[in-house]
Amino acid sequence: MKNSKVLALKYRPSKLQDLIGQEVIAKTIFNSIKLDKTPNAFLFHGIRGVGKTSIARIIAKSLNCKNGIEKLCEEDLCENCDGISNSNHLDVIEQDCATATGIDSVRDLIEFCRYPPTSSKYKILILDEIQAMSKAGAQSLLKILEEPPSYVKFIFCTTEIKKILVTMLSRCSRFDLSRVKSEILFDYLKEIIKKENGKIDDDAVKLICKCSEGSVRDALSLLDRAMLSSSNEKSLDLKTAQNIFGHFDKSQIIKLIEHISKGQVEEALNVYKLINSKGIEPGIFLNDFLEILYYLKNISSINLEGKNFNLNNSEYELLKNLNKSLDVQTILVYWQFTINTLDELKIVSNQDISTEMFLHRLMHLNEFQDDKLNRTENENKESENKSNFNHISSQKPTNIIDQLKYTTQKDEEEFEKNQENSLNNIKSFQDLVITCSKNKEYNLKYELETNVNLVSFQKNFIEISFNENLKKDFIKNLSAKLFEWTNERWIISLSKEKGQFTLKEIKNKFKQSNKNDFKESKEFEKIKTFFDDIQIMDLEKKEND
Repeated sequence: MKNSKVLALKYRPSKLQDLIGQEVIAKTIFNSIKLDKTPNAFLFHGIRGVGKTSIARIIAKSLNCKNGIEKLCEEDLCENCDGISNSNHLDVIEQDCATATGIDSVRDLIEFCRYPPTSSKYKILILDEIQAMSKAGAQSLLKILEEPPSYVKFIFCTTEIKKILVTMLSRCSRFDLSRVKSEILFDYLKEIIKKENGKIDDDAVKLICKCSEGSVRDALSLLDRAMLSSSNEKSLDLKTAQNIFGHFDKSQIIKLIEHISKGQVEEALNVYKLINSKGIEPGIFLNDFLEILYYLKNISSINLEGKNFNLNNSEYELLKNLNKSLDVQTILVYWQFTINTLDELKIVSNQDISTEMFLHRLMHLNEFQDDKLNRTENENKESENKSNFNHISSQKPTNIIDQLKYTTQKDEEEFEKNQENSLNNIKSFQDLVITCSKNKEYNLKYELETNVNLVSFQKNFIEISFNENLKKDFIKNLSAKLFEWTNERWIISLSKEKGQFTLKEIKNKFKQSNKNDFKESKEFEKIKTFFDDIQIMDLEKKEND
C-alpha cells in the first residue's frame, strides 16, 4: 500500500494519531480501548472522505493487535494487523451494505457471530453505507446488536444518518466526524507535497482545499491530478489549477459586477458567456455571485491573511477598488435580485436564458433609479388604495357594491380616455386587466383575476405572488403582450410575500357580504314567512334597479 501511486491510499492513516481534524474522537476511542470499555457497536457519521472507514480499520487493528493499542504495529506488522490491513483476516468482515442489502446477507452475518474468533481476540463486522441496508435486514440485526457475544464488535459507517432506524441508533455509540478545516488541510497537503517533491503554489493549494469542501480524500485526489500536471521546471500556479479542476476565476464575477454597475451591456454579457462556456451551472454561478456580493459589502472588515481561502490577493484588491464606486443600497438591491432569480430557476425550463435576463435586469436598474420619484408616487398611491380597501371592507355590503361599481366604471372611463391618446398608458393593475379584456386576451385576464396576488405595481415593473393553479407560461406570455402593447420592456418579478387578495377573492367577499346583509333585511324576513326553508344562492343587481 505504501508503494501505491494513489495519494489517497498511500497516505491513508494506519493509527489514531494519523487522523487529521478528528482529534477529540480519536482520543475518546483510544481511551475506551485502553481502558477496555469499548461499546458493542460504533457508528461513524460524516461526509465522504473524512476517515469513517479508516477509523473502523484502525479500531479493528487496535482491538486485535498482539502488541496492544499503545504499541500498535506500524512497520513490522503482527499477524492480525497484517491480515486486517490486507482485508483478508478471517475474524474481520468488511461489507458494503449498498451491494448486500437483503436479509439473506444479514443472516450470514448473524451466523458469523455464533462462533468465537479463530486467531484474534474479537470478531469485528465493519458495515459501510449502513443506511442502504433494507428495513427487514436492519430489524433482524437489532437483537444481536443489543446483546452481542462478548467477542463480537460492530462498526457502522454512514453518510446519511437520517435514513437509519432509530432503534438501531439507540444501540450504537455515535461519533459525528466533522469536515476538516481548511487551515489544517492546507498544512497537511503542504507536508505531502514536500514528501513527494512536488511544486505547487500556495494559491493552488488553497484552491484544492476549497474545492475539497473539508474531505481529505477529495483533497488528495485533487492533489494527485495537480502533481501530474506540474513539472520539475515550473511550479503549478493558480490559473493552471483552475483549468485542471474546472473552477472559474472569481475575479471574472468581480469584473462582471463592475460592468453591470456601469451599464456596459456588451462587456458584461461577454464575461458571462466566458464563465458559461466553462460549464458552470446557473445555480452555482448565482451562489458564487452572492458570495462575491457579500465580500464586496464587507470588504472593509475582511483581513487578507496568508491562509485566507475565500479571496486571493488580486481578488481582494479588485473588490476593494469596486467597493469605492458602489454604495451599500445598490449592493443590497443586487443581492435581492439574485435571490429572486434563484427562486425563478426552479420554475423555468431554460436556466441559462433566465440568468442572462437577470443580468439585463441589473444593468437596467439605473433607469429605474432615475424614475425613483415616479415610483415613490405610485407606491404612495398603492398604499392609499390598500387603506381604502381596508376601509371599504369594514362598511356595509350595499355600500361596497356601489363603491366597487363606481371605482370600476371610473377606471374604465379614464382608461378609455387615455387609450385614445396613447397605446402604452398602463399605470395600474386595473389598467392591465382592462387592457387584456379590450385586446381579447381572456386567458391572461382570467389568470390575473383568479391566480395572481399583486405585491407591487410600478412603471415597467410588476411584483407578484401566485397560487399553484397559475400556468407555467403565464409570465412569458404576459411579458410578450406588455411589450406588444406598450413597446417597452417590462420586468415581472416573483415574490415570497403573500400579496393582496386576487380580484376574484375581492369580488367573492363583496358578494358574500351582500348576501349576509340581505339575510338581515326586512325583505328577507317577509319572504321567510312564506318559504321557511328558503336559501340564498346568489344576488344580482339589475341595471334598471
